[in-house]
Amino acid sequence: MQAGSAGIREAKAHLSRLIREVRRGREWVITERGRPVARLIPVRAADLPLEERIRRLEEAGVLEPAPPGSSRPLPPPLPLPDGLAQRWLREDREA
Repeated sequence: MQAGSAGIREAKAHLSRLIREVRRGREWVITERGRPVARLIPVRAADLPLEERIRRLEEAGVLEPAPPGSSRPLPPPLPLPDGLAQRWLREDREA
């Protein structure tokens, strides 16, 4: 999707519409006297707090919400020989 351009006055007057379009993936360049001064872009999922990312995954049906009041401790990590996990990670990244 192509980036749009809006002057500061226009952006203020139509901010709700610009935000709706940004949510759909469009970028907006905000200008002052014809010169770009800011960009209005969607927030990347990786930049969202963990709680928000989990909430979105639950809404999408990727994760199932935990039942209320269930806070089970995580199991202990699997015992691996020294350096094995790092080697696997490096091999995976190089593949």
